[in-house]
Amino acid sequence: MKINPKTLEWTRAPKRFSVTEDRVEILTEPHTDLWQRTYYHFRNDNAPALQMKTGEKYFSFTVKTEFDTKVRYDQCGIIVYLDSDNWLKASMEYENEQIQRLGSVVTNNGYSDWASVDVDASIKSAWFRLSRREDDFCVEYSPDGVCFRQMRICHLVKAKDEIRFGIYACSAEKGSFTASFTQMEITECQWKAHDGQQPDEA
Repeated sequence: MKINPKTLEWTRAPKRFSVTEDRVEILTEPHTDLWQRTYYHFRNDNAPALQMKTGEKYFSFTVKTEFDTKVRYDQCGIIVYLDSDNWLKASMEYENEQIQRLGSVVTNNGYSDWASVDVDASIKSAWFRLSRREDDFCVEYSPDGVCFRQMRICHLVKAKDEIRFGIYACSAEKGSFTASFTQMEITECQWKAHDGQQPDEA
């Protein structure tokens, strides 16, 4: 099912943005970010996110991102934002003229972690896919929107029933760039049930 971005709701709307029936553009503001405590010990919770609500326990959400990032920590991608202490994001994050970080952050009960891999800084578009199976999630990346590669499997402790999910963009330092989002779609869950080792008995 194609998503009309006009039906989505802002969590902290940016000052400058454009939303049409098939495209979202966000002009990021400097010093906007999402992070909680771990390692750096500071807390940032002011990045804009455009999200939808659902109580559906099994689904996949896909979006294409395009970006002209230039300053360290410029980033955009997908997000599950429940509250300031509980969220998940996956994005492409600029580091320098040579590399950027394809990574994900999971925040549970006010503590964030960050898993990433270095990719070439010349990449200026990426598809992301978020899949939910109850309170567990899988995030994937694709360079072409066809072949997706797993980035992370994780758990959100507060994702019990209704959740909010969608897209975000921000610039943690002095940057500002335009992030574009298109081809937003919800499908049946593409993250299939595990068919290997069975869960431990209670």
